[in-house]
Amino acid sequence: MTTTDDTAAIVAQEPRARLGQSVRMRSSGAFGSVSGKVLIGVFVAFMVIFILGPLLWLAVHAFASSWTFPNLWPNSWTLRWWQTVFSDHALGVAVQNSLVISPLVVLFSAIICLPAAYAFARFDFFARRTFLVGLFATNAFPKMGLFATLASLFYALNLMNTVVGIIIVQILGTIVFMTWIPAAAFAAVPRSLEEAARDAGASRIRVFFSITLRMAMPGILVAAVMSFLAAFDEAQGTYLVRAREYFTMPTEMYTLVLNYPKQVAAVFSILLSIPSVVLMLAARKHIMGGQLAEGFQIR
Repeated sequence: MTTTDDTAAIVAQEPRARLGQSVRMRSSGAFGSVSGKVLIGVFVAFMVIFILGPLLWLAVHAFASSWTFPNLWPNSWTLRWWQTVFSDHALGVAVQNSLVISPLVVLFSAIICLPAAYAFARFDFFARRTFLVGLFATNAFPKMGLFATLASLFYALNLMNTVVGIIIVQILGTIVFMTWIPAAAFAAVPRSLEEAARDAGASRIRVFFSITLRMAMPGILVAAVMSFLAAFDEAQGTYLVRAREYFTMPTEMYTLVLNYPKQVAAVFSILLSIPSVVLMLAARKHIMGGQLAEGFQIR
């Protein structure tokens, strides 16, 4: 009889224990959810401060006549700095040079790198992975040593202070993007579609342009955008070439920082960031879709 009573008591206590355990699990889950949201909020706040903060600083200084500590706001507002930038002939030439040279760099980089990207994606040749890692390693170390070595070669070939020298230097920063990302895009094209087109009587050239290149175009577009940004923002190598007559926007920033008020540098920085922002917004669909990340996962 006692055994039966004890068993009944244990059975009666089991739902209570389970209920208490469920309440504790829900409490810990709610606490974890709240703490997770707090951490995410802190991370977002830091990202906003460190990303939008400098942009807001530039925007305010671009329109402020003066801004002295401890004032929270500028003393007055003006458009004089924008007029200074647009009326300066040297700054206008730098903008023109950047908008002409950077697309040329992307074009020549595509001509050089896209055939190599297709070969890396479709052919298994000796030391293939070594070459791929070697291409990626070009951006893994400081480039100043490479540029200093190239300077002696440029002197021997009379490439100093020339547009050709600037293009060569800037192409070095685009090779990794224009090779790895298109190679992954070419590798992702199903071979079955190409074989089906070949069985239907299409030539190799037609299959390449109508199927392979068309399906790989989003990855190539991302590579072109990243290459343009790398060329457009390149300053060290271009400055080392000593292009006295072919200053670009990034190299002109050295002159602005040394010889102009900081408000002029703020205006020029905003102008320098406009092409990057426009291109990133134009290609955001493919970048957010994973094309950029997939480009560095080629095997």
